[in-house]
Amino acid sequence: MSEFLAPVKRILVDHKIKLSLVGIILILWVLCLPKTLFNDPNSTVVNSSDGTLIGARIADDGQWRFPQIDSIPERFKQSVLLFEDEYFYKHPGFNPISIIKAIGHNLTKETRRGGSTITQQVIRLSRKNQNRTYWEKLIEVFMATRLELRYSKEEILKLYASHTPYGGNVVGLETAAWRYFGIPAHELSWGQSAALAVLPNAPALIFPGKNEQAFLDKRNRLLKKLWEKEIIDQTTYELAIAEPLPQKPVPLPDIAPHLTERIRLEHPGQRITTSLYRPLQLQLNTMAEKHYRQLQSNEIHNLAILVLDVETRKVLGYVGNSPSGEKHANYVNIITKKRSTGSTLKPFLFASLLDEGQLLPNSLVEDVPTVINGYHPQNFDLKHAGAVPASKALSRSLNVPAVRLLREYGLQKFYNKLHKMNMESLDRPSSHYGLSLILGGAESSLWEVTSTYASMASSLNYFLTHSSTYRSLEFTEATYLQHETMDFGKEQFDPLVFGAGSIFSTFQSMYEVNRPEGDENWQFFDSSQPVAWKTGTSFGFKDAWAVGVTPKYAIGVWAGNADGEGRPGLTGITAAAPILFDVLAALPQSSWFQKPLDDLVEIEVCAQSGFRASVYCNDIKKEWMPTHGTRSRPCPYHQQVFLDKSEHFRVNSECYPLEDMVAKNWLVLPPILEYYYASSNPNYKPLPPYMEGCSALENNLMEFIYPKPYEAVLLPKDLGEKRMEIILKLAHQQSNTIIYWYLDEVFVGKTENFHELVIPIEPGEYMLTAVDNQGNRIQQEVEVRYASGE
Repeated sequence: MSEFLAPVKRILVDHKIKLSLVGIILILWVLCLPKTLFNDPNSTVVNSSDGTLIGARIADDGQWRFPQIDSIPERFKQSVLLFEDEYFYKHPGFNPISIIKAIGHNLTKETRRGGSTITQQVIRLSRKNQNRTYWEKLIEVFMATRLELRYSKEEILKLYASHTPYGGNVVGLETAAWRYFGIPAHELSWGQSAALAVLPNAPALIFPGKNEQAFLDKRNRLLKKLWEKEIIDQTTYELAIAEPLPQKPVPLPDIAPHLTERIRLEHPGQRITTSLYRPLQLQLNTMAEKHYRQLQSNEIHNLAILVLDVETRKVLGYVGNSPSGEKHANYVNIITKKRSTGSTLKPFLFASLLDEGQLLPNSLVEDVPTVINGYHPQNFDLKHAGAVPASKALSRSLNVPAVRLLREYGLQKFYNKLHKMNMESLDRPSSHYGLSLILGGAESSLWEVTSTYASMASSLNYFLTHSSTYRSLEFTEATYLQHETMDFGKEQFDPLVFGAGSIFSTFQSMYEVNRPEGDENWQFFDSSQPVAWKTGTSFGFKDAWAVGVTPKYAIGVWAGNADGEGRPGLTGITAAAPILFDVLAALPQSSWFQKPLDDLVEIEVCAQSGFRASVYCNDIKKEWMPTHGTRSRPCPYHQQVFLDKSEHFRVNSECYPLEDMVAKNWLVLPPILEYYYASSNPNYKPLPPYMEGCSALENNLMEFIYPKPYEAVLLPKDLGEKRMEIILKLAHQQSNTIIYWYLDEVFVGKTENFHELVIPIEPGEYMLTAVDNQGNRIQQEVEVRYASGE
């Protein structure tokens, strides 16, 4: 063993300097290549779901440099190898013969020749701003061999194609293909591929009208060489040389500019494949243009459209704003901006009440003048229906019933439910919004609202197709990323927010709404596509919303002015709904939601009041209701009344023989509800009057309409008079009744049939008393003061 080691030791001692140098060179060779060759910023590139470019944004250094390509098109590959490095697959990173030829050429001719391989050119591109010297060339050779060890030949080709300059601020093959020809690299013809193969050799040739002949000669020589090498046939060669040269750069596609800009901010410098369906997006752009031109006549300059796939929660269409120009802030991405929600949250309250059995879809809800702690909600038309079916209150977007129902359900409870639905834009305490939360007192984005509607539809679909179960993360944010796997959570039997039955009943109520502008009976036509939809209008006519869902799609539309300027006529039904239905017509046909029978129960309902039938309801029908509908209260409005034999008068035991009384079941609304309800429902039959000599035993025969309880009467200040007039108003169940009015026990007048009385009054506190001709009386304290508070 010692005999073997002795010669080795001698060699090490005798050649230690040489070996040290070799070792150092080897270490330098191993370490010479940086971990990342290129640190240049990339352009943000956005593709549609089929991989087609739909938008891009320039890199931070002002260059159009797309992220590295995944593959090299075969035509370009053949062209560039034949032009730049014919022996690319045979050399170890450099070609000695080419280098020797280049040195000889440079010593004998005025022109310069590099002799670099594609691998060397990749090294040179990564070492910016280095002088073109023989020493630099030696470094390139040294590093090129190391590059060959780290990367495969195909990877080196991709590096070359991705980082080669193509004139001006165009870098990379994919960028050049789009900038010069307006097509992706894999669609380049032989003539186009050859042109781009020779261009990096002299990128200045690209300037139109300058050096075009030199450019043409270079390209055609390459094409001829391809023909001579039998890579292309003669016909292809002749067609290729007839192709025109690229001229000045063409604009890149930009069919979803606001989505592209959003991606630039959220995924800068990346190539993102979105879920956007390109044909639909082009249709949406055309619709946005058409409706913008219609809306701008009313000085409404902005709109936004969002289309989601219900099942995947992915974006199919995205119009962030109208083509209104910078003067009207068309650069603002309305889809992500928080705006007043208008009435778009009302279906969530409706579903909440149904889900907990506090309401049935057609139960009568109160629609009368209302004041709650000084808050006085008004319906859009400033009218009142007295009592209206809950589903109709939803479809007509009545504000007063919505506020009263929210108070009944509980503001904090509803606020908590909205957060369960992932509506994170509600970032202030519930007390900040108050009851106006349901009327647009809160702000949310079209992105969030449309996602929430889609989540409701998805929850219902999943229940129907997965053995009556739900998912724990159903209410999740939408995504525009094609390859993102959405996490909808674990399967469970209890719903996260709403049961399937309450969602179905809510959608059913939203479905039975008339289309805007004339197609009132559209739902009866077979060609119509069923949709559950809701409009919304914010205070001051600043925001117009329309949101619709089918089993497959969720559509969100907003119209208004980005700067918040309100416009008369800017309502959800006139400005946003027509856009919604145009979008719906462009989508594939979708059926209606199936009944979730496992979360519905058939119960007997009072046909007149919509409540669960009581023993006093005559007209009873069976309907499918959410399971908890069995908890709802029986009809509070039907009662048994006793009439005389002629059935024209009410009687009681004090004034009429018991054996002659006729018992009848009757729909009896409280006086204030009846006052408004009767005027809009001609079939409503008020109770007959009491027979003469019979006194009324009820305590709710009459009710003050104005002044409202606990509300001060405000007088305008300093109009030159101390005494001003106010109107006293009252509802009474019996017609032809006389009411005697008293203020602090002082008689001030009487009314018959219609009980409205105008009286002069001064600021102060009074006791208002009303007495009917049967001696029934009601009283209420009234405060009268100037509007300034004095």
